[in-house]
Amino acid sequence: MAKYLAGLDYGTGGAKACIIDEEARVLSYAYREYPIIVEHPGWSEHDPLGYWEAACELLKECIQKAKVVPNEIVSIAVSSALPCLVMLDEKGAPIQKAYNLMDKRAWREAKELMENPGKEKIFALSGNRLEDHPSIVNLLWEKKNRPEDFARIKKVNTIDGYIRYKLCGSHTTNHSCGVFLGGYNIRKNSFDKTLLLNLGINPDWMPEIYGCEDIVGEVNKTAAKDTGLSPGTLVSAGQCDFNAGCIGAGLFREGDINMNLGTCGNFGVIHKDSNFLDTMLACAFTANSNNTYITIPTTTTGGGAIRYLRDFFGDAEKSLEKLTGMSAYTMMDMEGERISPGSEGLLILPYLMGERTPLWNSEARGVVFGMSFHHTKGHMIRAMMEGVAYALYSSFLLMKESGKTMGNCIVFNEGGASSRLWRKIITDMFAVPTAMVENRVGAPYGDAILAGVAAGVFPDYQIAKDKANYIDPLEPNEKNHQIYMEYYRLFEKLYRDVKDDFSILARIVKGEKL
Repeated sequence: MAKYLAGLDYGTGGAKACIIDEEARVLSYAYREYPIIVEHPGWSEHDPLGYWEAACELLKECIQKAKVVPNEIVSIAVSSALPCLVMLDEKGAPIQKAYNLMDKRAWREAKELMENPGKEKIFALSGNRLEDHPSIVNLLWEKKNRPEDFARIKKVNTIDGYIRYKLCGSHTTNHSCGVFLGGYNIRKNSFDKTLLLNLGINPDWMPEIYGCEDIVGEVNKTAAKDTGLSPGTLVSAGQCDFNAGCIGAGLFREGDINMNLGTCGNFGVIHKDSNFLDTMLACAFTANSNNTYITIPTTTTGGGAIRYLRDFFGDAEKSLEKLTGMSAYTMMDMEGERISPGSEGLLILPYLMGERTPLWNSEARGVVFGMSFHHTKGHMIRAMMEGVAYALYSSFLLMKESGKTMGNCIVFNEGGASSRLWRKIITDMFAVPTAMVENRVGAPYGDAILAGVAAGVFPDYQIAKDKANYIDPLEPNEKNHQIYMEYYRLFEKLYRDVKDDFSILARIVKGEKL
C-alpha cells in the first residue's frame, strides 16, 4: 500500500496544508486566508472555530487534488505561529476569541511579572522575554478583566495544540512550542508548576509535553468524518511554524539560516548553544529537540505591512488583479522596482503593531518620515519593504556579534520572499548572498516531513535536504549596501528620537491624562 503524509500550518493571516508521498514529492497544496480581528488598539484575535473549519476544508481539498485514498495517509503533523492562545472549557469548546502573536493588550500584566517573579528569573527559565506575551501573560489579563471566563478554563492550547485536540482528543504540546505558553523550562522541557501556582494559574490547564517526533494519538472517527482523513491516522506532536519552514527548506543543521516574510518577518539560526540572547526569541528545534535550539529574531509586521498597503491603498491593483489575473502584489513590486535604494529619502518605521526583537516595545507604531510631493505609491511600497529589512537587520547585527555559528547564505522561504525586489533589498542591506528555496510550500511541507519521520516513513530529515533546490541566487551590491547603511543609521536614530513619544501616544489613545 502506498504511504502518504499530511502537513497543516496556521499562520497569523491564514492556514495552509499539503500532502506528500514517500519520496517527499508534493501532491497537493491548499491555502485559506482568515480575518485578523482587531476590536481595540493592541488587540489581535482570530475566531477559534475558524481554525477547525479551515482544517476540514484544506484537508478535504488536498485529498481531492492529490487523488489519494484517505486510509493511505499514514500520519499528519500540525504547526502554528506563536505565541497564540486558545482557551477551552470543560467540554472542549473555545472560550472567547483566540489570541494571536500580534496581541499586546496584556502589557500591564507583563510589566507586573517583570517585577515579580522578575524578568531575570523568567528569562533564566525560558530563554525568552515576557514582552513577547507568552500565554501566561494573557491568562493573567483574563483573570483580571474577565474573571468569569477565567473561571471556566479547563485547558489552554496553542493553535496547533487545539487542532491536535480536535483530531485525536489529546491536549498536547511539543518541545518547540512550550516556551510560548510560558512558565516553561527550555533546558528541561517541562512546566514550572510552582511558578504557575504562584501566579494563580492551574498547572493542570497546560497540555502534556512531547518531543516533536513523538506520536500523540490517532485521528478519531468524528475528526475523520469532518476532515476526510481515515480513523487511525497517526498524529505527531508537531512543531512551531518557523521550525516547520526550516525543515521544509531542508535546513536542519547548525548554522543554517532561514528567512520568512510572512505576516511577521523573521529569520532563524539553528545552534547547539544554550546561552540565549536576551533580545531574541528562542525555542527547541525540531531535529534533536532535547539539545538543539533555534534563535528567531522577529519583526512583528513583515509581509503584513505589505498586505496592509494592498488592502487599504491598493484598490487599483486589486481591481486589475480581477481583470488580468496578475497578483496585486506583483503589480506593487513593479511599482517599487522603479524606485532607487533608499526610496529617495522616504523612511518608514514599520511598527504597525508594536515591535518584537530587538526593541520589545509594544507601544511602538508606524512612522513615515521624509515624505514630500514627489513621493508616489511606489516609494511607499519600497520604503515599507526597506523598513522591514532595517528592522530585521538590527537583529542580524546582534546575532553576528554574539559569536553564534552562522552560515554564509540566507535561504528565503515563505510569504513575501516571493518578491525578488524584497529579496534584493535584503541581500544588499545584509551584505550576504541569498537564495530562495524552489519548493515554497513552506511550513506544511515541513510538517508533512515531520509526520513522515514520526511515523517511521522517513529515517530522518535528510530527504528534505535532498529534495531542496535553491534558486535565484543573489549577490550583494556594495554600493547599495553603503547607501542602506546611511539610511539605517538614520532609521535607528529616528526610533530613538520618537521612542518616548510612543508611550505618550499610547496614554492619549487610552484616554489617560498626561
